[in-house]
Amino acid sequence: MSASPLASAPESLSPFSPARRPLSTGLLLGVLIIAFESLAVATALPAVARELNGLKLYGWPLSAFFMGFMVGTVGLGALADRDGPARPALIALLLFAAGLVVAGLAPSMAVLIGGRVVQGLGGGGLLAAAYLVINTAYPDAMRARMLALLSSAWVLPALLGPALSSFITQQWSWRGVFLGLLPLVGLAGALMLPQLVKLRGAGTPLDRSRLGAVVLAALGTSLGLTGLTELGQGRSLGALGLGSLGLLLGALIAVPALGRLFPARVWRTGTPLSAGYATRFLLAFAFFGTESLLPLGLAELRGLSLLSAGLFLTGGALTWSATSFVQSRFDERTQGRQRPKVVRLGAAAIGLGMAGLLTALLVPALPLALAAGCWGLAALGMGLAFPAHTLVVMQHAPAGQQGQVSGTLQLSDMLGSALGAGLGGALVAALGTAAGVPWQISLTIALAVLTVLLAGRLHGGSEAGAPDLASDPAHD
Repeated sequence: MSASPLASAPESLSPFSPARRPLSTGLLLGVLIIAFESLAVATALPAVARELNGLKLYGWPLSAFFMGFMVGTVGLGALADRDGPARPALIALLLFAAGLVVAGLAPSMAVLIGGRVVQGLGGGGLLAAAYLVINTAYPDAMRARMLALLSSAWVLPALLGPALSSFITQQWSWRGVFLGLLPLVGLAGALMLPQLVKLRGAGTPLDRSRLGAVVLAALGTSLGLTGLTELGQGRSLGALGLGSLGLLLGALIAVPALGRLFPARVWRTGTPLSAGYATRFLLAFAFFGTESLLPLGLAELRGLSLLSAGLFLTGGALTWSATSFVQSRFDERTQGRQRPKVVRLGAAAIGLGMAGLLTALLVPALPLALAAGCWGLAALGMGLAFPAHTLVVMQHAPAGQQGQVSGTLQLSDMLGSALGAGLGGALVAALGTAAGVPWQISLTIALAVLTVLLAGRLHGGSEAGAPDLASDPAHD
């Protein structure tokens, strides 16, 4: 991709210099909107499920968002590589706004889930564009700081999101959690779009087969989760047969499609890109798979209110953001040499935090402060692992394919999050909250341990990522 006018500005070392201030502010506001919606919806979801009679579909508003996110990151990320980030960002903002309207006015759980898919399309495209812009419009010395700033965009939603969400839900309706964000979407577009038109694309051809593959992967994964939910709730041979059929068809559709989206032999994790994609999947499944059920688990197993349960999300998000800032400074001082070790340390903290959280949920005699501290430890692990891991992967992205690598990275992220939330919802529907939540957290602990082992493969030669893409026909 050609050099950005912003990257050559004299004040290029400051993210908020006059030349960059509107772009940096717009990017942060866009991520802030996504962050607020994530925390607010997770907090309000128990009330949404009760009002719309959708407890058996509890995980779907979260999984649906992630499925849309998968399509948005790959499709709009590739469009940004070809044409530059301006048009994809505009499409993403419009989709996100439309999804807010649909979800906010939804008369049923099914319609709300549809709105969440549309929100995911927009959110995925916006985040993919943000990663592309950071990798091309900012100098290398500033990218770790910009990633930390994107993480800091979770601070205000973390402080206000759960409390505001519970207040709006109790005083008016959960619908305000969606509709109230519309003005901020317009403001983010007004700030960033005039700056994005200055950035040119690399002219990378748009791979329509890749977009078709991610759509099939999302559909197949959704069908498989539906089948899994039916199996868990099956009370008759017909229901069990229908669930088995859905699970089988979902696998037949999703597995070949995912094989076209990821580099060849990705599961061997022999290079920084392939190991990076697998690590991202495991991190997302472990953390967000637990976070999706945390408010429900705290409310049902420990008797907390929506506000009190939401404050756990507040503490976790603040810890994640603060740790990301510390990690960015450490990364600057060490010039990125310790990134794989930081990822391993973060994954270990996630596993230990989840183990402590599970114990605190299952033993009522233990203080809730222990559960809060353990969730904070897991969030600290994400603050260490997430930015360090992202920098390793993007460092090995071939020239002109940063948007594609960013999209595949986000695909791993959303696939892990969607499966984590979907499986958690299926376990709750099948076993009830008292058994489903502990089983889910136990699984995430095991995946965190696996991540510690896998993160050791993130090191490699400076161009180790190129063969990953070059050897995969889906990336030609």
